[in-house]
Amino acid sequence: MKIVISENFQNSKEEILELVRHFEEGGTLLGPGKRNKIKLFELQGITVNVKAFKMPNLINRIVYRFFRRSKAERSYTYAQKLLVKGIGTPRPIAYLEETGATTFRKSYYISEQLGYDLTYRELVQQADYPHHEEILRAFTRFTFRLHEEGVEFLDHSPGNTLIQLNSGDYRFFLVDLNRMNFKKLSLEERMRNFSRLTPRKDMVKVMASEYAKLISMPEELVFQKMWGYTSDFQRDFQRKKALKKKVKFWKK
Repeated sequence: MKIVISENFQNSKEEILELVRHFEEGGTLLGPGKRNKIKLFELQGITVNVKAFKMPNLINRIVYRFFRRSKAERSYTYAQKLLVKGIGTPRPIAYLEETGATTFRKSYYISEQLGYDLTYRELVQQADYPHHEEILRAFTRFTFRLHEEGVEFLDHSPGNTLIQLNSGDYRFFLVDLNRMNFKKLSLEERMRNFSRLTPRKDMVKVMASEYAKLISMPEELVFQKMWGYTSDFQRDFQRKKALKKKVKFWKK
């Protein structure tokens, strides 16, 4: 078992190992746990979030063992990078990896559990959410800051940004961090980064309006690009969804 622990939790190595050893029978399950499983535990008087990544297929067990960093390691490393840049994410505590001589088995990422009021998903589902446009514009400014800091969050999707309202002082925190690039982003990459967030044209118009102000470009041009990438993603998403239904039907 490989274990890497952040500086503030160096004295909790045995407790952290115990969380992982008793992961299946202990803790409180968060979410459905269909692919990766997340549970809440207590550590040093705080609630921590332990994410157990699904064991990869046989080929990827070899890839992760020798050639690629695990999802847990990437989550931990990327969280540290975000915090250095002043970008919100739950505090990283540790990551652990189970490996054999020739194959990778499982990995775990541990972070501090963060309280929040909503995610971006509520904005998609509830058009009448209080201060909807205000929050959406603040979210767009947050995304612009990510881009300016050279962060391409590849899983920038509805459930992966936690939002604290703070009486109008909106704060945003990224979760599910294992897919990121750190580089200077082109305009096309910036616009594409909005594509997974919402199928709602009215929301894209608001985000395009705010982003256009921030980059001093015509609003209509920004909207056309942002909506174009969103439409492409939604079309591909619906096609894959329909294909999965057909596969499930034939399996029955």
